[in-house]
Amino acid sequence: MISTAILTISDKGYNNQRDDLTGPAIKDILPIDKFSVEYYKIIPDEVEMIKEELIYLCDSLGINMILTNGGTGFSKRDVTPEATTSVIEKLVPGIPEAMRSASLKITPKAMLSRAVSGIRKSTLIVNLPGSPKGAVENLEVILPALPHGIDILTGEASECSR
Repeated sequence: MISTAILTISDKGYNNQRDDLTGPAIKDILPIDKFSVEYYKIIPDEVEMIKEELIYLCDSLGINMILTNGGTGFSKRDVTPEATTSVIEKLVPGIPEAMRSASLKITPKAMLSRAVSGIRKSTLIVNLPGSPKGAVENLEVILPALPHGIDILTGEASECSR
């Protein structure tokens, strides 16, 4: 079972000015036979808070995968990629490349995504869009590959295909 955290990054969600529809949409799409959502939280678009939360989830809780949503656009408050990049040890560029590539078939605005993905210790961190539709569409693209990647990361599988 892949332990998963969903981290919604939204000033309005954090301040109870908007219901978080994206976090629950992400949870609903994860197959329950492979993924166990063990942590869910809404935090504001603050670099230090995002970094602290990511480090806590990776280093203290040892979560296998963190799915962030929100804060990946062009707004001055969109700082999720910067916070993520500052805590990861290895980039995983194929994940956001695949998401943007698939999303470009739906909307040209997909090229404006600044989402990143990377590894810290034994945790995969993936930035998803803040909208429920965008998050689900992006997650659907990468979901088939995630269990194998997590298995390699946690030592449950070999990188070599046989």
